[in-house]
Amino acid sequence: MEFAIQRTSAEGGRRAEMRLPHRKVQTPVFMPVGTAGTVKTVPQDALERLGAEIILGNTYHLYLRPGHEVVRRMGGLHKFISWPRAMLTDSGGFQVFSLSGMRKLKEEGVEFRSHLDGSKHFFSPEHSMEVQIALGADILMAFDECMEYPADEARARESLELTLRWARRSKAHFEAHAAEVPWHTELGGATQNLFGIVQGGMHKHLRREAAERLVEMDFPGYAIGGLSVGEPQELTLEMVAATLEYLPKDKPRYVMGVGYPEEIVKFARMGVDMMDCVLPTRAARHGLLFTSKGRINIKNKQYAEDQEPLDPQCKCVVCARYSRAYLRHLMVAQEPLSAALNTLHNLAFYLGLMEKVRGELA
Repeated sequence: MEFAIQRTSAEGGRRAEMRLPHRKVQTPVFMPVGTAGTVKTVPQDALERLGAEIILGNTYHLYLRPGHEVVRRMGGLHKFISWPRAMLTDSGGFQVFSLSGMRKLKEEGVEFRSHLDGSKHFFSPEHSMEVQIALGADILMAFDECMEYPADEARARESLELTLRWARRSKAHFEAHAAEVPWHTELGGATQNLFGIVQGGMHKHLRREAAERLVEMDFPGYAIGGLSVGEPQELTLEMVAATLEYLPKDKPRYVMGVGYPEEIVKFARMGVDMMDCVLPTRAARHGLLFTSKGRINIKNKQYAEDQEPLDPQCKCVVCARYSRAYLRHLMVAQEPLSAALNTLHNLAFYLGLMEKVRGELA
């Protein structure tokens, strides 16, 4: 991976290009989440037309179904889902964290039960690397523990130390097996890129320590994890700012699982290069749509005969063609097309925000 910063702002924001095996990605970038090999309701050609350069795959879900070995035999996730552009996979740590009543945490890793059928499984740093290598994303993430909120300093310290030990194990296993990625030979010997994840709860000094110790391990990029787990937005912003200060300026910086439109713009202007969140797709399926004038709940009766486009300032295919009245009708009638159109618009809005921020830095 190469990361070339082209321009910076007084606030700390930067315009850069991240050169990955499958795609050059312009940053700051928002990455749509494709949990089970699909960004829900949106086909891959539509994502390309929206300008998405990199999307996410979910290690936990793809491990359970269809299985990472199936994906490996299909040539990797890029080929399996027909996505020629860049891709990132998470470690599975957050999903295991969300199974609080169905998991057992120990030094070796996490034992958990599948949410699909209750079967027992075990994820260790090494196994997470095995699964992610088989999936074949351009960027994979070190296995970490995503901690609950609130948590006192002692609990945050314990989690931080475990995550750092798991980061070392993840890196060692990845470096020993990196050439096993399905497209290694096809792309001229290219390999994946492993990012470390900064934890530390809502404690600034622990975030600093975690960042400094991860930087000593020398990853090609760094993520800030353990946010958007119930804390107020102001605290999320505070933790990101406190952590960015101690991450290398010449490597990509990724905030995981955020956020609302106003948040991702703030983070990008602070110097965050990469962000992802299920919010635009999940909210779309429930009728919450983002516009230049604020949020709209398209289910509301006030839109029943509204002939205006959803957002007159938006240039997406949904706003160019359909009225608010029609979008409301689809939602109320529970037509499948509703989720598809709503998601297209919300993703266009999020991707457009990042394009605007990049333009400010041009």
